[in-house]
Amino acid sequence: MRLIDGLTTIRARLADNDADFTTLRFVDIYLKRAQGAEVSVPSLMKTLGMLMRTPEANGDSGIYNDLVLLEEQLQGAAAIAQRQRAEEDARPTPKLKKDYKVQREKERAAKTK
Repeated sequence: MRLIDGLTTIRARLADNDADFTTLRFVDIYLKRAQGAEVSVPSLMKTLGMLMRTPEANGDSGIYNDLVLLEEQLQGAAAIAQRQRAEEDARPTPKLKKDYKVQREKERAAKTK
């Protein structure tokens, strides 16, 4: 994921959460800094974590609280997605026609012995 895309997503989610104006301005500053760079980050959570560790976020409890609220929402969404993926993986898959042919051939071979 590109850093610009991650910061844009974070800003949009903060705006949806009715975050404080200083928090939005804080993210805008980092968006402007990242404009020219083609930096990639592993995930949205990593980007959010980097923002939370900045001196500005540590110095202003309003910014930090807005970021923590967003982090909790992202973690909740990630847990739901992980649970859904686990349920999908646990769901039995139907056997292919080829599997039944192999099983039938094994049974015939066992009978002839």
